[in-house]
Amino acid sequence: MRRSAVLATAILLACAAPAAAQSITSRGFVEGRLFVFPQAADLDRQHFIVDLLAREELAARPTDWLRLQGGIEFRANDADQVDDSWQPDIRDRGLKRPLLSIRRLDATVSRGHVTVDAGKQFIRWGKTDIVVPTERFAPRDYLEVVNTELLGVTAARLALTNDKNGFELVFTPRMTPSRTPLFDQRWVVAPGETQGLPLVDGGAEYPGGAQIGARWNRLARRLEYSLSFFKGFSHLPEFEVVVLPDPALEIRRTYAKLTSVGGDVAVPLPWFTLKAESAWLTSPSPATEEFILYVVQVERQAGEWLFIGGYAGDIVTAEGTAVRFSPDRGMTRAFVGRASYTIDTNRSVLFETVARQNGDGFLGRVEYSQALGAHGRVTGGFRLIRGDPADFLGQYRRNSSGYFSWRYSF
Repeated sequence: MRRSAVLATAILLACAAPAAAQSITSRGFVEGRLFVFPQAADLDRQHFIVDLLAREELAARPTDWLRLQGGIEFRANDADQVDDSWQPDIRDRGLKRPLLSIRRLDATVSRGHVTVDAGKQFIRWGKTDIVVPTERFAPRDYLEVVNTELLGVTAARLALTNDKNGFELVFTPRMTPSRTPLFDQRWVVAPGETQGLPLVDGGAEYPGGAQIGARWNRLARRLEYSLSFFKGFSHLPEFEVVVLPDPALEIRRTYAKLTSVGGDVAVPLPWFTLKAESAWLTSPSPATEEFILYVVQVERQAGEWLFIGGYAGDIVTAEGTAVRFSPDRGMTRAFVGRASYTIDTNRSVLFETVARQNGDGFLGRVEYSQALGAHGRVTGGFRLIRGDPADFLGQYRRNSSGYFSWRYSF
């Protein structure tokens, strides 16, 4: 791992060499964020978290057919969510966020209708928002369950396109897991019968082997649709729990084999665009639950307003016994919505909600953002979480929070 990280850093520095300055583009930002939690949680009494993020992204085009891209990231905060090692991380398999990470490092070769991407990159599938059932190559950082960021994956991707069709083939030599909440912080809520027992990290058993996926997208006369297939591993863990004699609970993370078959469709209509997406997720493990995720939503642009609303659901096709961290399922059987309004070129507001159909869980967010000159931006908002303690969202009812950030872009 160390040699790959050093090599990645060297390539990034090489991309920025002055001799190739005419083909280099660079962008980045520095952002400071403050989170305020009015209520203390069972495992975490901290009310304020200060977070710092700095990101630099470079792109080089030595020739018309070759593009090199790299990104490096520095993080720090006062809630012990960031590792203290200065060794650059490229694998994204640590419990905490890396202090210094190679966020992206890939090369793109394009010739006519053929494009090949190789390296650490971001792969997005699907057409819906908030819940995206077919997105299998997109692990996330779930340290703060309702405030997530995508993680890159090391992959080779072949894309064949023409005016109406697009075919994509993806190969990853290893699985990149999603980052789960830390056991001693407020985003872990122990079941009632185990509250008070210390939680001990038992490590992770990462599966060996590659992952493959394919997606075909078709742009027809009055609609756009796609079909997708994935075979590999779930990037969300299952938990093996062992009671230690202390007493304490040792929790070990495992990752089940997974096959996903899905599709999506977008139909432009006179008043709105209708979108639907679904995926059937199966596993050879009898302990792993099999289910169908689906989303139906409408999207409408009205002047400076953008409205998105719909329903996310799931259907269990085979029961399982494994304890699983399932934020994707936690947002289902729910009405989802998002509305954004662009006040002017410098200001905007955002409203977002996830409401369980039975009323047991609710997540709402309101956010205001304003540019300050050519490079600055301030953002402030509040997340409200309410519900029954037995509900996925309701268990985080003490984690309602206000937040404020200042960003300088360069």
